[in-house]
Amino acid sequence: MLKIFAQYSSIGVINTLIHWALFGMLYALGATQSIANFFAFCVAVTFSFFANARWTFNSQATGLRYLLYVLFMGALALGVGRAGDFFAINPIVTLIVFSLVSLIAGFLYSRFIVFRIKK
Repeated sequence: MLKIFAQYSSIGVINTLIHWALFGMLYALGATQSIANFFAFCVAVTFSFFANARWTFNSQATGLRYLLYVLFMGALALGVGRAGDFFAINPIVTLIVFSLVSLIAGFLYSRFIVFRIKK
């Protein structure tokens, strides 16, 4: 399980780089933070889903699995963001908290729900 988590984490690093780079580019081009973040999230989570399906979990990427993954990760992002707003947390802290929470919760959800091994 440690090997699978390491692979998932590696894809997570690439996912984060995609998200941040796309966010920065779109924001620099004049998009609002909300639009830039939403679009960057959609691209990054899509990359993460397909990469994890193929390389981490050696599983088929189906529409249902994609929907389960994106809805969970989106709800997680929204929840952490709302908590950051509610408690007036510095956005950088919110981003770091989301990165850590999404790494662990996303892995467990992916491993045991989205890409579970059927016996």
